[in-house]
Amino acid sequence: MKVSCLQENLAKGLSIVGRAVSARTTLPVLNNVLIATDKNRLKLAATNLELGITCWIGAKIEEEGATTLPARTLTDLVNSLPPERIEMTLNVRNQMLELRCARTEARIKGIDAQEFPLMPSAEEALPGAVTALIRAEDLREMINQVVFAAATDESRPILTGVHVDIQGERITMAAADGFRLSVRHASLVEPPQNPIAFVVPARALNELARISADEQNPVAIHIVPGRGQVLFHMTHVELVSQLIEGNFPDYNRIIPKAYSTRLITDTAQFRKACKTADIFARESAHTARLSIVPGDEVSPGRLTVTATSAETGDNVGELDALVEGAGMDIAFNVRYLIDVLDRVDTNQVALELTTPSSPGVIRAVGNENFLHVIMPMHLSR
Repeated sequence: MKVSCLQENLAKGLSIVGRAVSARTTLPVLNNVLIATDKNRLKLAATNLELGITCWIGAKIEEEGATTLPARTLTDLVNSLPPERIEMTLNVRNQMLELRCARTEARIKGIDAQEFPLMPSAEEALPGAVTALIRAEDLREMINQVVFAAATDESRPILTGVHVDIQGERITMAAADGFRLSVRHASLVEPPQNPIAFVVPARALNELARISADEQNPVAIHIVPGRGQVLFHMTHVELVSQLIEGNFPDYNRIIPKAYSTRLITDTAQFRKACKTADIFARESAHTARLSIVPGDEVSPGRLTVTATSAETGDNVGELDALVEGAGMDIAFNVRYLIDVLDRVDTNQVALELTTPSSPGVIRAVGNENFLHVIMPMHLSR
């Protein structure tokens, strides 16, 4: 193999695939990045057998070939080089790759590319695959507004994933950890021929949001029957992830269908009041009390956010709110409130409540595609 490419392109490509490199493994090749010529481009790939990322960068190919190199060594080396052209030559006999850039020369010992696990590509995935197309911007927004609610505790593996449901032209993502539920809908650019539902690890979707940051074209979603994998295809990058087996809970049953109290308030002010309350709430399991008072002919409705700590003190934040229904006192984990308010992309937010011991529903006013359900905490008198 004899190739050359720009330092900035190689550095960017390595940063894209690097997060799929296995942190702990008994297979040395999983610590490596695959570097291979692919037509007129250079292909970089990394996998931990659950998540795999492939990236293609522009390069001048003089001799075809492939090898795998230690990811950390290669990435640190390339990042230290000046922004000039890097020339790479592989000695196939001893798997030693020689790099030259400006006045720097280095040699890195690799492992034969034939030992690297086979990773499916979009071209291979297409026969028999269920394929859908979604706008990259919609996909990133969906992931941002859902994935944070997935569980981090491995005791129920299914909850560490995000449920993806594709019906006709609509795609729905949902994540829950037993204390909260986030649901986001979007329209597809191109629907699949048949409906499909599957569960993707939250970590894989976080990586997908990261590597699709610059993507402008629609992203293709391929589900390969019998493989238990999903493949996301972008212009220069592909991400493949194992799916989580099992039945995701029927989350529609826990979304309240009605409310007795509804308030609408400014999103930014509500977020700020919650962040201030958390200064005191963090010593009492992040519990904050929300007191809702309806308005009258003279004054507007009111939302009061209160947090108390036996050690450090307390605080009270008050906001104007449009209140429909009766007044109520309810307690929530204020960290959970901050998490969802950080992801509400409208100026106003609605909170719908039934009783102080029933789940509350948070909606972005003006965006019917997003809702969040949050369980209340015990309210001590």
